[in-house]
Amino acid sequence: MSEHHSRIRWQRGDAPFTYEGYDRTHRWRFGGGAELEASSAPEYRGRAELPNPEEALVAALSSCHMLTFLAIAARRRFTVESYDDDAVGHMEKNAEGRLAVTRVELRPRIRFSGEKQPDAAELARLHELSHKECFIANSVKTEVSVVAES
Repeated sequence: MSEHHSRIRWQRGDAPFTYEGYDRTHRWRFGGGAELEASSAPEYRGRAELPNPEEALVAALSSCHMLTFLAIAARRRFTVESYDDDAVGHMEKNAEGRLAVTRVELRPRIRFSGEKQPDAAELARLHELSHKECFIANSVKTEVSVVAES
């Protein structure tokens, strides 16, 4: 079907290689050439100002859900003007007692325009279909839920 590539690079530098001493900063390079500096989460001695793998997982789930939602909405002739999501991932012990991102809550706020507007039931169905078709959600054990805006 398709392949997706990334390259991760890390070098020790001058710091001693001890758990307390080594720098967690590294670079992500994606197949199209974009590069991004990343680190571990601050709880694991990383740099808070840089993205970490756990945040990247949450972002990937949110982004995939959004892109799938937009495709389904467009096919159904809804006009989406904006889509914002403040997704939250929860790091907890899983059933095996290991730390994992066990749950991700998507909190999308979507603004539609035009005469055709989804009602609450149709919006819920769009999210359900988006979740079922999202490649990333289909690839992880993490529970992903959409929290309806109030």
